[in-house]
Amino acid sequence: MPTAFRLPPYGGGRGERPLLSLALTSLLSLSASAQSFDRYFEDATLRLDYIFAGNDHEQHIYLEDQKRQEKWAGRRNRLAEKFLNGNGQITVTDHDSKEVIYVWTFSTLFQEWQLEAEAKTTDRAFETSYNIPFPKNKIDITVTLTDNHNVVTSKLTHTVDPNDILIRRVGENGVPFRYVWKGNNAKDDVNVTDCIDIAILAEGYTEAEMDKFYSDCNRAVEALFAREPFKSMKDRFNVVAVAAPSLQSGPSVPLRNKWTNTATGSHYSTFYSDRYLTTRNIHKVYDLLSGVPFEHIIVLANSDIYGGGGIYNQVTVVTSDHPTFNEVLVHEFGHAFGGLGDEYEYGNSADVYYPADTEPWEPNLTTLVDFKSKWEDMMPKNQPVPTPKNPKVPDYRTIDFKDAKAVEALNAATQVVGVFEGGGYQEKGCYRPAQECRMKINEVRDFCPVCARAIRRITDFYTAK
Repeated sequence: MPTAFRLPPYGGGRGERPLLSLALTSLLSLSASAQSFDRYFEDATLRLDYIFAGNDHEQHIYLEDQKRQEKWAGRRNRLAEKFLNGNGQITVTDHDSKEVIYVWTFSTLFQEWQLEAEAKTTDRAFETSYNIPFPKNKIDITVTLTDNHNVVTSKLTHTVDPNDILIRRVGENGVPFRYVWKGNNAKDDVNVTDCIDIAILAEGYTEAEMDKFYSDCNRAVEALFAREPFKSMKDRFNVVAVAAPSLQSGPSVPLRNKWTNTATGSHYSTFYSDRYLTTRNIHKVYDLLSGVPFEHIIVLANSDIYGGGGIYNQVTVVTSDHPTFNEVLVHEFGHAFGGLGDEYEYGNSADVYYPADTEPWEPNLTTLVDFKSKWEDMMPKNQPVPTPKNPKVPDYRTIDFKDAKAVEALNAATQVVGVFEGGGYQEKGCYRPAQECRMKINEVRDFCPVCARAIRRITDFYTAK
């Protein structure tokens, strides 16, 4: 039941969980989503800090703190709907009427850690934070965590009184920020206030390196919106660069015995995987973003070492100076923003992250339990299931990337939709929609049609009028 994403050699990472069908999504449009945002919420944010703790068979949820910040950057419509299940959910209910008025889904690094050997012998605690719109009246918040069978394993319900004097008011913290891209508010059909707000947070940049940080942010914007489907939806996003200074340059590299004092305390070798670069200091990340409107976070680490990771509706971490920066950024953001799963396998791994009796929640993976809810409608006529690999597609490991024809043949493979066995780190039992895809290897140029559609759909969901 992977929830974050690790990077294989020049590839993707650990998986996330099903895409709700459009019909089901419409059925979830309860009365709350038809109500005005202003009926239940102020134009402000309630930040919720939690601790998720436990071991390989127990999960516990603890509320740590609550904070108020002016302005709300999230969606204002379809508030009670969810688009993806994720591995966890926050459900906000009006205390008096018991009406569901807001839903947010997510995944966590904690739940991934539960699959590690250490979790069999040690209890650990992980920070996490979430923003919800600030309520006008008393609300009940229920936080649930689920396993890879979509079974709830832990639940916490607590009540929030908006007049509670211990809800700390926070605002700008002195960390400079500037927009490096704003959605086109000159168009009648795109209002900048309806755009999806991405914050790029500096990690491992000293005060003297901030010019480099802003330059790297511009490169990130160019990379993210260079290709479809993000290219044609660029006007639906805002990107703000948050120049949090670090005392030392670069993230920590435990393998080299290098430990640095940085803004978010990120490090490689998460769970002893050398390329897995994460930060567990999520409360600190949110502190650094205080006063900044954001929905999605990219932690940009000042490093030329390959690595990164992405956790659905939590954080993307990527390094600035590795030659595959452009490819890795788009891949990891596909995880964290689109909820896309990894489409590669680990060879002979005995681990089963996607049980045969449960349909994954990720839109680009299937166990065939409920394939109709996935990309069955996109399949070519008479396409066999499983779909055999096309032997004419070149092996990316043998390609001379100066050979334009070979590269084009590899990229063309991303556009053939099928049901190819091998995905979600498993050789057997889990299937992906393309022979090769941006969510499988960095060497291909494009998302496959299934991944591209999933990104378009979730963007539409967030920006619905």
